[in-house]
Amino acid sequence: MIRVEDLHMHFGGIRAVDGTSLEIKKGSITGLIGPNGAGKTTLFNVIAGHYKPTSGKVFLDGEDVTGLPPHTMFDKGMLRTFQIAHEFGTLSVRDNLMMVPAAQSGETLWNAWFHGKKVKAEEEAIRKKANEVIEFLEISHVADELAGNLSGGQKKLLELGRTMMVDAKVVFLDEVGAGVNRTLLRTIGDAILRLNTERGYTFCMIEHDMDFIGRLCDPVICMAEGKVLAEGTADEVRSNEQVIEAYLGTGLKNKPGASA
Repeated sequence: MIRVEDLHMHFGGIRAVDGTSLEIKKGSITGLIGPNGAGKTTLFNVIAGHYKPTSGKVFLDGEDVTGLPPHTMFDKGMLRTFQIAHEFGTLSVRDNLMMVPAAQSGETLWNAWFHGKKVKAEEEAIRKKANEVIEFLEISHVADELAGNLSGGQKKLLELGRTMMVDAKVVFLDEVGAGVNRTLLRTIGDAILRLNTERGYTFCMIEHDMDFIGRLCDPVICMAEGKVLAEGTADEVRSNEQVIEAYLGTGLKNKPGASA
């Protein structure tokens, strides 16, 4: 689904991504781990079009999409979430979901004035879709709550729900578990697994919780200093000597539940 070839992203003298090559297979849940400053989020930003790379190539489903802007990548089915949720705080959960589909007829004054029936029918279809997403994520109890009043974990669920409002090919999750309590983290994990197995979503996720990574992801890719350091199953990567060294001896080998 995604192929990255010899990707470089430099900021002055800083080589945030330094010759990274990797593949994300269709239908997989790929985990991306690495110490702080490894280049993980920068890599996400380059793939998703937020940064134009210094050099290298990004392919989506065989198409060269290097440097295309985020809205074009969105239209092609590549979506991402952020470590800090980007909800519309003064809108309800349902309305946040209904905002996602692009090019809605009601966005133009002409259609609002002269094609009211079309606008209304489209809005009802989007509302139905939003309600299906709310039911899927089991958040009906907060459907009419202002998104700004949600807990951190509920906001992460809402961000995941927003990716369900369009036909996503691949979804990049940036620390979806950050600041989330264990109960909601399990709910989020269950939703990701269901989307993967039942609806064929392809995911790539940055995460620091190795238990969460181990439950969801195969393969797991470790980055360090802007490069791919190791790839394999969660257990293989966790026991890799180079990975342990990259984490400065934080004990991943001997502590299966440790953070990464």
